[in-house]
Amino acid sequence: MRAMSIASTGMLAQQLNVEVISNNLANMNTTGYKRQRAEFQDLLYQNIERVGAASSDAGTVVPSGIQIGVGVKTGSVYRITDQGNLQSTENSYDLAVQGRGYFRITLPSGQEAYTRAGAFSLSPEGQLVTADGFTVAPGITIPQEATDVIINPQGSVQVMLPGQTGPQTVGQLDLAIFFNEGGLEAIGDNLFLESAASGAPNTGTPGSTGFGTIMQGFLETSNVNAVQEMTSLITAQRAYEMNAKVISTADEMLAMTSKLR
Repeated sequence: MRAMSIASTGMLAQQLNVEVISNNLANMNTTGYKRQRAEFQDLLYQNIERVGAASSDAGTVVPSGIQIGVGVKTGSVYRITDQGNLQSTENSYDLAVQGRGYFRITLPSGQEAYTRAGAFSLSPEGQLVTADGFTVAPGITIPQEATDVIINPQGSVQVMLPGQTGPQTVGQLDLAIFFNEGGLEAIGDNLFLESAASGAPNTGTPGSTGFGTIMQGFLETSNVNAVQEMTSLITAQRAYEMNAKVISTADEMLAMTSKLR
């Protein structure tokens, strides 16, 4: 009986769907988190009577045929990169990207990663770093004697020094954009890596054509919508229950068959 195996694929699919939703809800307060959505595809079909097959010697053909589906599979888990809300923190080293673009992060291995989470701070040497101490590219050092730090929307980092009437520029932040942001490889810690699916990064100055701007003293919140996720969770739960009911019904039908004499 195909119904049992078909329903089992449906239960597995909804189990994964719930796992994706739970990860979204768990990261509701994660800075710069982008919600994910599970995509599903139907499995191969068994042709009992092939559509378009000849049905007589007169040249008539079967108009629809008989195709039996064998279930569902996970096609992908897609990342939705909509802009999250900007939350004011009044911290000079908290930065948010308004629009497209990722901060470039240099990992200890020398590899470059990318992030939307701009909760930065200073290293013991005065470099701008992430919460894990990874350098924010291209590597900007704030003088110890600086009395104020100003980062404008175009990414220019300026400091006020004692005895000077105007700010002094100490570095320039840039952003990276990708043709397919959903194809970036997530490695945890709010970091992404370039992949064959994302394409190569295009680096540019914030505010230039195609690039977002930088907001100092703000952080981008998660783009998870709690109401939408709870609605999706209820839908997934009901779908799981219905597939379980199909298995229960198929089992009862088999039990009836086994009692025939």
